Amino acid sequence: MKHIAYLAAIAITLASTQAFAANKSCEELKGEIAANVEANGVKKYALKIVATNQAGKKQVVGSCAGGTKKVVYTRM
Repeated sequence: MKHIAYLAAIAITLASTQAFAANKSCEELKGEIAANVEANGVKKYALKIVATNQAGKKQVVGSCAGGTKKVVYTRM
């Protein structure tokens, strides 16, 4: 029984964390992603904020505006 309660707590924590990230400002999220990309030594790249339905097969690296927009990454 303890295992079920523990797993439920983990699932609730993960769900709330993802919901919070989806509501983050797109520009704030884009800035955080840019800092991570540059910290990994990548110099030539592009991050673009697009509507969810326009992301297509591009590499999505974040979600914002309540899940209505995505941040897509392109390495140059």
